[in-house]
Amino acid sequence: MIDDTDSKFLGAIDNSTLPIQSEARKQRMASKLFNVAVVGYGLSAKVFHIPLVLALPSDFKLYGIVQRSPKLDDDCSKDHPGIKSWRSVDDVYSDPDVDVVIITSIPETHFDMCKAALEAGKNVVCEKPFVPTSQEAGQLAEIAKKNGKQLAVYQNRRWDADFLTLRKIMADGALGDIAEFETHFDRHRPEPPADNWKAKEGPAHGAVYDLGTHLLDQVYRVFGNPEKVTAFVGNQRVGVKSGPPDSFTVLLQYGQMLVTAKAGVVSPEEEQLRYWVRGTKGSFRKCHLDVQEDQLKAGAKPGSAGFGEDPESHYGTLTKSTDGKLKRAVFPTVPPATYVEYYRLFGKALRSEGEVPVKAEEARDVLRIIEAALQSSREERSIRL
Repeated sequence: MIDDTDSKFLGAIDNSTLPIQSEARKQRMASKLFNVAVVGYGLSAKVFHIPLVLALPSDFKLYGIVQRSPKLDDDCSKDHPGIKSWRSVDDVYSDPDVDVVIITSIPETHFDMCKAALEAGKNVVCEKPFVPTSQEAGQLAEIAKKNGKQLAVYQNRRWDADFLTLRKIMADGALGDIAEFETHFDRHRPEPPADNWKAKEGPAHGAVYDLGTHLLDQVYRVFGNPEKVTAFVGNQRVGVKSGPPDSFTVLLQYGQMLVTAKAGVVSPEEEQLRYWVRGTKGSFRKCHLDVQEDQLKAGAKPGSAGFGEDPESHYGTLTKSTDGKLKRAVFPTVPPATYVEYYRLFGKALRSEGEVPVKAEEARDVLRIIEAALQSSREERSIRL
């Protein structure tokens, strides 16, 4: 593909020069640093995006941040000297030097911001939940294609070490044919929720959009779209009568296989179950979440010693059935690719060396599952996709 600059340069040169020009453009792109603008300066930006961008200095440059109301103890320009500090996202769209826009604002703003950024000629990474509806997700996928720009959704937990471990076990055939696949994100937080946007009614608010997006995206990554969805979505917290649902159980049917995706806030366990997968040849059971989020919140940097590595006390167990006998053993978590891999792949996509790490169309399919789950819970019936 030849961009506008290449077209003007070529002028009336005959087509025989196109392969040479194309190769020259590839070389330019290979050495290009992509200027990144981050919209928002909350937890998502500080913990899940900026550290990963800074970990890839040969691919990205932190160019600027949109922070509407800086404070003395919370000012992006002081934390990152030399960057541009904007008060309005409109300034990002109009800046010709911005190559990539990372959107970390609340879900109801995502569609308009993604659309405006794409139509302004920017590549986009959007935090999850992507947008409130699958229809909007499909529209953004088409807008990205029309404008020739890359659009990716930030489903970072595809690079959780425990998820990669489970995928390896399954790929090796250690479990045989899967009968039941359980994935959990349970916590014990029975007290009233904190007073923030997540505790308020709004488009794409609530546990099934927040934690559910992670769990269902991982399931979708492994098995694709289910045949049928049955769900229970509501509040587990006693006395809570308003606000978005804090818990859910979603059952997905794939032929004879059943997937359970579950997140609850009343789960007084020292070790919270993460995965329990059972098959004809064995089962895998693991507790504890991936450590990267806690490490990033504590200020650890990607690439530092021990980053993303699961402690031995968090390893799962693999039970195998051999000659009618069951034998259980600890199964070490695989070395982590870490969340940096997401942005490494995105950088390759910008250079036309591969696809974006998570496509808008994939996020659209996960939103369809969520919409079916909400319909199932509301109507007290199973929904066939």
